[in-house]
Amino acid sequence: MNARAPIIATHHLSRRFGKLVAVRDVSFEVEAGEIFGVLGPNGAGKSTVIRMLCGILDPTGGSGTVVGFDIARESEKIKERIGYMTQRFSLYEDLSVMENLRFYAGIYGVPFMRRRARVDEVLERTGLQHRRKQIAGTLSGGWKQRVALASATIHEPKLLFLDEPTAGVDPVSRREFWDQIHRISAEGTTVLLTTHYMDEAEHCHRLAFIFRGSLLDIGTPEAVVERRNLRAAEIEVAAESDKAPTVHAAELLRADPRVEEVAHFGHVLRVAVKERADPQIVAREVLGAARVEVRVSREVRVTVEDAFVAMVRADERTLASEEAGRAA
Repeated sequence: MNARAPIIATHHLSRRFGKLVAVRDVSFEVEAGEIFGVLGPNGAGKSTVIRMLCGILDPTGGSGTVVGFDIARESEKIKERIGYMTQRFSLYEDLSVMENLRFYAGIYGVPFMRRRARVDEVLERTGLQHRRKQIAGTLSGGWKQRVALASATIHEPKLLFLDEPTAGVDPVSRREFWDQIHRISAEGTTVLLTTHYMDEAEHCHRLAFIFRGSLLDIGTPEAVVERRNLRAAEIEVAAESDKAPTVHAAELLRADPRVEEVAHFGHVLRVAVKERADPQIVAREVLGAARVEVRVSREVRVTVEDAFVAMVRADERTLASEEAGRAA
């Protein structure tokens, strides 16, 4: 593979299941050494994309290369050179941690003379050395995740695919998992992962956002957020006698065309506004007109989740407009 060529490249990639279009016209590149996130809600097409890239599913349209090989014609060569971990990664629960690692080292073709040393290296790197003799089935979810990651990287692949790797894992284990991912990346492995946890996007070098099988945007987290032209604030309103204060305030704010999104966080409302309007001024104007007192307001950082919600809302508005046009 050309050292300067992207480690992954897709061109108008599509996949149909009968009449259902799961992925449509997706094009992107991943450079060697990146942590590249594919984000979207459940059912958006993320897992279908990753399965095509791994050579598990053939595309029904478009093309792509992974580690220099064609995803449709050379899938077996791709499988030999990548690591692949899903949220249901199959550990042998009646084997110990070390026995699982030895098994996967054999499956992935780690040379026999190198195998013991490689297992020891992975145990040390993932913090599993003190659990090496523990039966895998007795581990908690977070520790099983570590064993799964260790198994998927036992052969030191150039490219690691992680499909929803932190689904169902507690917050502490998720944070420790991301420490492992950055360590693996620093050692030279490119990582592509899918997730529906928007806060995890902040850990990636670049992101691709998928919704209803289509690519909405791609770029660094900062660039994706910047392109949405949003500002956000958190506000607290005074209590009223006739209605729950935050519910009433949220209804008023959502009715204003300048407001992109309103979300509840306990007694606090998070308000995102369009076109970089001042969110605190907008909130006070809208709520003041309805005699709802804003007790506290503060501008806050716009997040990747704010950006994704804005993209989804824009896509939904476009779809609704197109359907209305066809109906007319």
